[in-house]
Amino acid sequence: MISIQLPNNFQEKYEKLKPFIRQRLDEFENVSESKYFYELCFCICTPQSRASSALAVQLELEKLDFINKEVDTTPILRNKNHYIRFHNQKSKRLQLVKKQWFNIKELLDSDISGEEKREWINNNVNGIGRKESAHYLRNIGYKNLAILDRHILKHLVTCGVFTEVPNISTKSRYDDVSNKFKKYAEQIGIPMDELDLLFWAEEAGEILK
Repeated sequence: MISIQLPNNFQEKYEKLKPFIRQRLDEFENVSESKYFYELCFCICTPQSRASSALAVQLELEKLDFINKEVDTTPILRNKNHYIRFHNQKSKRLQLVKKQWFNIKELLDSDISGEEKREWINNNVNGIGRKESAHYLRNIGYKNLAILDRHILKHLVTCGVFTEVPNISTKSRYDDVSNKFKKYAEQIGIPMDELDLLFWAEEAGEILK
């Protein structure tokens, strides 16, 4: 049984940010399908880089109509104003996902569950693991997919869900931590998707994505 613990002023912070968090989740749910490809580009860029930098790259790719035109993505990722780590590798991944997009879009249009879509993306899109596949689907409106990064794990320790940052290096470990995150959210009465953004706001000082 997970003990229910709330850090100081946690509930107060949640109540203050709840309207903004729910507005952001509504925005995810109403993302235009024309943005789906670029949201995936964002998630390819985010690992070990700032979300704000990945967003700047996403917007630049949209501006250049990357989905329809030949674009050298490496200089965009290497730009010092929004530098993306491992830019050469991630640039190759952007080109690969562009080639895969027809199949990915077919998957998104299918009737299978969000969990099944996450599993397929995790297994078939280069550079997208369990965390980023959940992140991507959340950003286009899917619910209840745990996005476990070090910031979230750190806050789960602070809240008493774990005594130390858990290992999520395998599918079974990731899924076990995800289930405990969901159970904790249920116990404290805050939906997991809202709790995720609350943790992010605590860490980054803003509600981005």
